[in-house]
Amino acid sequence: MTDAPKPRAFSADGIAAPLRYATFRRIWLGSLFSNLGILIQGVGAAWAMTEMTSSADMVALVQTALWLPVMLISVPAGAIADMYDRRIVALVSLTIALAGASALTAATWFGLVTPKLLLSLCFILGSGMAIMGPASSSSIGEQVPSEALPAAVALNGSNYNIARSVGPAIGGVLVASAGPVAAFALNALLYLPLFVALYMWKRVAAPPRLPAERLSRAVASGVRYIANSPAIKVVLIRAMVIGLIGGAIIALMPLVARDLLHGDAQTYGIMLSAFGLGAVIGALNVTEVRKRMSGEAAIRACALSMGLAIAAVALSRQPLLTAAALLLAGVAWTIAWALFSIGVQLSAPRWVGGRALAAYQAVSSGGIAVGSWGWGRLTDAVGVEAALLVSTVLMLASPLLALWLRMPRINAREEEAEVLADPEVRLALTGRSGPLVVEIEYRVPQENARAFHNVMQDVQLSRQRNGAYGWSIARDIAEPELWTERYHCPTWLDYLRQRNRWTHSERAMERQAMSFHVGPVPVRVRRMLERPFGSVRWRDDTPHRATDDVLPVITSMAQGTTSSSHRC
Repeated sequence: MTDAPKPRAFSADGIAAPLRYATFRRIWLGSLFSNLGILIQGVGAAWAMTEMTSSADMVALVQTALWLPVMLISVPAGAIADMYDRRIVALVSLTIALAGASALTAATWFGLVTPKLLLSLCFILGSGMAIMGPASSSSIGEQVPSEALPAAVALNGSNYNIARSVGPAIGGVLVASAGPVAAFALNALLYLPLFVALYMWKRVAAPPRLPAERLSRAVASGVRYIANSPAIKVVLIRAMVIGLIGGAIIALMPLVARDLLHGDAQTYGIMLSAFGLGAVIGALNVTEVRKRMSGEAAIRACALSMGLAIAAVALSRQPLLTAAALLLAGVAWTIAWALFSIGVQLSAPRWVGGRALAAYQAVSSGGIAVGSWGWGRLTDAVGVEAALLVSTVLMLASPLLALWLRMPRINAREEEAEVLADPEVRLALTGRSGPLVVEIEYRVPQENARAFHNVMQDVQLSRQRNGAYGWSIARDIAEPELWTERYHCPTWLDYLRQRNRWTHSERAMERQAMSFHVGPVPVRVRRMLERPFGSVRWRDDTPHRATDDVLPVITSMAQGTTSSSHRC
């Protein structure tokens, strides 16, 4: 007798394979309950607003209030996730969201809720989830091995959509039978399983080799990394465009149920559930789509499918046809966002993963938030049907962006290379000593000049995204074979961080640049203090700086590091 074959989803590369890891499984299930509560609360908030006001602008602003915090808070939240224990950050953020949910429940119970108060409390709830997002998403790599990361990212993205397949319907029934207050109270209770899962996670983090960056420096490092990463920039721009245009279907769905289908809260919940069911179908097929299609082809197909689905929603007056169109929209919407998220996570090394994901969440949520407000204003002017048809035209035209911003091909995560030993120094330095100037001299045969220069353009981006500034490459006019690369780092500590942030592919690129060097001696590296005021003893009786202030003076090779006397 032989064992029955495992379902494809649970195979080694299946979408459900990461659920074999206990920590990921517990947190994923806790997140599922949390997302279920958020969606139930969302139905209650949207319908409560339709009962308090007939303004399409105010109804659409519910989505803006929930998504705007992600745009405003995500970047510093990503820096915090990279600087501190991600488990603690997630627990604190859940506490903020629970406070917002509890306050909204109490205000509704006592009849104190107004449109402005509802939007304010939704903003607080959204702020808690905005802080949690980068910490939760960037910690996936700590819960599963690297080979399971793409599937784990896709499964994590499907979590919200699985909840969306049933949450809105539950919310619609609950609001119709017990009012919005019941939805708000249930949301608060459904945060508790995630609290328990995070508390049970015994996170083991390697102690940092260097002191943590300050928050402002960490944010700047994240922005600099993204600005010098072409692949991430393309993904972020394409995600923002999809959010701006596709946000119409999310923001105007209450009005579709009320004005086009002439339904109630239950109808609204069913429409959301149809969208969510499509999202689940999309999430379960993300891995297969990645195998069969390039990133660009998949995003193009998703945009065209969403455009046609939005058109059907705009023109339909039959709930069944509208639900079918929303099912298709949910499939395309989820596959597109999963591909964007995987693209960002695989493009960013671990040290900046939280900040890269924060930027992704900021631009995508910002696109949805700003788009929701814009679609609400347009709906007030021209009506629901016309606004959705405008969204259709824009969505169908969006694949033209590939002419300038083609989705990158990414198959594996960028992993950090080996740790390099700190260079030997004879000058007393502290972590704040600087700026530091680094000069690297190469001797390159003239016939290889063009190829060398092309490689150095990639080296420039690598150095700049890892912390360097003021990069330049110069060629000696008297000795054309002599090239000098020059860049700055703000402090000695920043320089030590910069040289150990390189990934394996960046190290390979550095080796490629050095392979052009010829001559009897290796590439020459000079490291100089640009303003050495504190290193000069102005009087003979001035004592030397205390030994424990010096960082570092290397006399032997540190354990676990790689020798690199000529590394930059």
